[in-house]
Amino acid sequence: MFIKITKSGNYEYASVVEAYRDKEKKTTKHRVLFNLGRLDEIENNPSWQKLTINLEELSGVKNRVDFNSLEEGDLLNYGYIAYKKLWNRLGIDNLLTKLKESTNIQFDLNTSTFLMAAERLMNPKSKLGTYNNQLHYANLSDVGLNHLYRSLDLLSEHKEAIEDYLFNKQKTLFNMNIDVVFYDVTTFRFESVKKDTLRDFGFSKDNKVNEVQVVLGLLIDMEGRPIGYGLFPGNTFEGKTLESSLDKLSGRFGIHNVIIVADRGLNSKLNLKRIKDKEYDYIVASRLKSMKKGIQESILSEKLSEEGYITVKEKERAGTEEGEALDKDGGNPNSPSNSALNFSPNSNSEEGSFRYKLLDYVNVVRDTDGKLYNLKEKLLVTYSPLRASKDREDRQRLIDKGIKALSNPGTISGSLKRGGRKYLKETNKLNWELDKDAISRDEMFDGYYAIEVSKTDMSVNDILEAHHTLWKIEESFRIMKSTLEVRPIFHWTEKRIKGHFVVCFLSFLLERTLELTLKENNIKASPERIKEALNSLNIATFETGGKKYYLKIRGIDLGNKILRLLRINPLKNIAPYEELKL
Repeated sequence: MFIKITKSGNYEYASVVEAYRDKEKKTTKHRVLFNLGRLDEIENNPSWQKLTINLEELSGVKNRVDFNSLEEGDLLNYGYIAYKKLWNRLGIDNLLTKLKESTNIQFDLNTSTFLMAAERLMNPKSKLGTYNNQLHYANLSDVGLNHLYRSLDLLSEHKEAIEDYLFNKQKTLFNMNIDVVFYDVTTFRFESVKKDTLRDFGFSKDNKVNEVQVVLGLLIDMEGRPIGYGLFPGNTFEGKTLESSLDKLSGRFGIHNVIIVADRGLNSKLNLKRIKDKEYDYIVASRLKSMKKGIQESILSEKLSEEGYITVKEKERAGTEEGEALDKDGGNPNSPSNSALNFSPNSNSEEGSFRYKLLDYVNVVRDTDGKLYNLKEKLLVTYSPLRASKDREDRQRLIDKGIKALSNPGTISGSLKRGGRKYLKETNKLNWELDKDAISRDEMFDGYYAIEVSKTDMSVNDILEAHHTLWKIEESFRIMKSTLEVRPIFHWTEKRIKGHFVVCFLSFLLERTLELTLKENNIKASPERIKEALNSLNIATFETGGKKYYLKIRGIDLGNKILRLLRINPLKNIAPYEELKL
């Protein structure tokens, strides 16, 4: 039964109509039960309004709202419940509850920590901003500001226990693949110049030379799931961070028989020996310009003549998520030096192809006691016209910067050989000129790239695929620095800083888990799209007749898909607020 509007002449008429099925003709028909009259005479007619209310009462309609008596309400987010579901699925709530029981604290550590993690994912703020914004989330328990700060202290103290628990939980839930582990280092700055035992000046990945920083080393698996991390003083050289991460893998996590994949920043001879001492293998970008002259000449002369090289066509990656990532040293992820390939040996096409050669190589290492060791490796050498073109363009930009700096010699630093300074040399005090020899040396390596591999039975395709996947750890750093806004950091004590990074680690784990869950269900969504979608899931609260109600606001479709995928029951469109269950 429904109300039907029909037009006759210049007027519209309303009638109550019932649908029924004609059994003989097997069709659905309508019959008019009674006519209500002209629509213009019904509208705003007090008699009709009173009659409607009486009909509602007779039919037993509940929770009818008198919109004329509405009082001002709030707009609250409920999209955070997606992360709450994953938080509980990972058992973080139970873990933090147990940690609390081992202390004498009275506040709820789980609620405080989840609020900080959720805010980092939904709308990153300082801890004070998080405290002030907590009422934005529907049905979250109130948390005191001091409880947030004290939670950071506890998280710092139990960082390793949290890491260990989550590593084992992920192995159980996701059958985490840890045959290949990716490791890389980045820096996080403070808007400060005050040094201490953790914050210090050092080589900044963000080119912020006038601010103190900390160094973070991150371990992830093939899917991009975080395994663990280390936090180091800001003046720590990235190559020196690897040993503690190897200890984490073998000692605490009990991971064996894995391949460590890293970029050239971690490729020091002692690091490679440490990896082998742990009985692991490695795939690392080679420092070609630091190799012995004889090896360089052999590789470059063969490159020019193409002797000993196999020409292959690059697998197309346009439009893939891998193709959107950027290589750490500025290379194109679609270039042959960074891509996993399907080989088509001996192709005659120069465009979209490159040449490779797999060499036996012995890496001679001298330890701190002066003892020599031989590391047997394979050296995968590639040459790409596409990379050569990009190398030339990148170098020309630096040369242009150097030429510009020559017009103001007083600004040129003699100790810092970065940027345009790379191709300048000092002839005498405060006199500089282009270093043409340095430019010529670098020109020889245009288009050239190499990877050192300790697992000598790996295929070329497997080596390139593993090395190419390094983009996932660079993407992880990008998510931390942009989506989660880990920086700048507003804490000043070592314990609070470390606690802040535990929260960020938990947030990143939740984001990555949700992202991969969507991917497994053929839903591709970037961290920013996920953030936008969950922030669009809101309710509006209002009061009428002394009773509080909520009205569900229509959100982005992806947000609703996320809730369905996580088997979270949808909210009613409108209901008393006490019926809101999250």
